[in-house]
Amino acid sequence: MNQKVLIGIIASIVLVACGVVVLQHHKAAAAASKDSEETSVPVNQLLQEAAKYEQEGDKLKAKDAYDQIVSNYPDYDKIQDVQDKLGALNVELLFSPAQMPQTISYEIVPGDSLGKLARKYNTTPQLIKRANGLKSDVIRTGEKLRIWTAPFNVLVNKSQNVLFLKSGEEVFKIYHVSTGKDNITPVGTFHIATKIEKPVWFRNGGAPIPSESPENELGTRWMGFDTDPHYGIHGTLHPESIGQQVTAGCVRLKNEDVEELFDILPVGTEVVIQN
Repeated sequence: MNQKVLIGIIASIVLVACGVVVLQHHKAAAAASKDSEETSVPVNQLLQEAAKYEQEGDKLKAKDAYDQIVSNYPDYDKIQDVQDKLGALNVELLFSPAQMPQTISYEIVPGDSLGKLARKYNTTPQLIKRANGLKSDVIRTGEKLRIWTAPFNVLVNKSQNVLFLKSGEEVFKIYHVSTGKDNITPVGTFHIATKIEKPVWFRNGGAPIPSESPENELGTRWMGFDTDPHYGIHGTLHPESIGQQVTAGCVRLKNEDVEELFDILPVGTEVVIQN
């Protein structure tokens, strides 16, 4: 066969092959675009519904709309924004008097106290107070309290520097955290053993540093683990460090976030830390 003819045949085959590749690429791009368009329509509708319900003050229906997006459209390009809105709404509802499947209406009887009720229903006195608008620890016989009864648990992912507050298998809210430098935060299953408001910090075994000191690294709250009292979840003086691996091994949050968790999580709450 003439060499020029052979070269021409080979060139034609290459051009056809390239054409097939380009065609397949265009088809894939068109399919992806179509999938994106098909996803955006119901998501946008659900976002509009959620905004409408929030404006009307119906937070439960707004929550349901956000839940549908997170459950059914996890590949939505702004899913993190939706998760943040859902988390904020979940906590609003948790701290509100709204009756939900996870709550009961409890009538106070003689001998009751906030501490006793918190232990009975595995919750915290702070959560009972916030949900019922109580300004003090005083409760009166015959009054009804809205009490959250579903247990919470915590999952910390060190590689992402995020903390998942979970109720059962449901991700209730996602918090950004800092973890240990050089990956020293221990992995495993722990339980919250101690809870301290305005904790005193002992720096390297030295003199105690009071909570109000600008040198106190623990921030406004401390929740210590059962297996090692040196590790726990706490606040920070350095909110700009959140999202980085910079701590001495503890899980660090912004003060407003750790205060929120402090009011939600009772002693005994399971905390799983993974790489």
